[in-house]
Amino acid sequence: MNGSPPDAAWTRVPALRGRHVALEPLESGHAAALRQALGEGELSRLWYANVPAPDAVEGYVAAALDARAQGTALPFVVRDVAGEVVGSTRFYALDAGVPRLNIGYTWYHRRVQRTGLNTEAKWLLLRHAFEAMGCSAVGFETSWFNHASRAAIARLGAKQDGVLRNHKRHADGTLRDTVVFSLLDNEWPAVRSHLQSLLDSHS
Repeated sequence: MNGSPPDAAWTRVPALRGRHVALEPLESGHAAALRQALGEGELSRLWYANVPAPDAVEGYVAAALDARAQGTALPFVVRDVAGEVVGSTRFYALDAGVPRLNIGYTWYHRRVQRTGLNTEAKWLLLRHAFEAMGCSAVGFETSWFNHASRAAIARLGAKQDGVLRNHKRHADGTLRDTVVFSLLDNEWPAVRSHLQSLLDSHS
């Protein structure tokens, strides 16, 4: 996993598919389906989460696609087993020189939360990051107040690196303490087995 990763792996959004979920490159044409997945906007009312309001989806998608064009993110749309768009996620903070990236900007329709879909999505993303992109580390960041997200990241097997105080701002403008987690390449084999076991429990 050492050495320079191929450029294509760091510039092209892959299509990743499992039993419960499919991740495909985010495009502007997905905006309407993403708006529907947001429902009445209850997800965006969580002040500590980075979830767009339904009327802000076009701008959210445009910003994600701009980040992709700038080489700083690889954004995905998430589909359930029936092919319905249920959310979004992305690789971001790409640094091919390390190599390292973060997984985040993840949100799902409420009906697929706490199901095998998210576990398999993370398994697919981590497998691609470590095995196709050759990452030495994969990071996760969340608000101090997002206790559900912190618990979910820890359940993956990621270790908490620390807390960045007044690191950035929440969507409502309040200052955010960011909790930082990571997984290392030498930890991936055990985490892969752990996630596979979790997925088997959802079968």
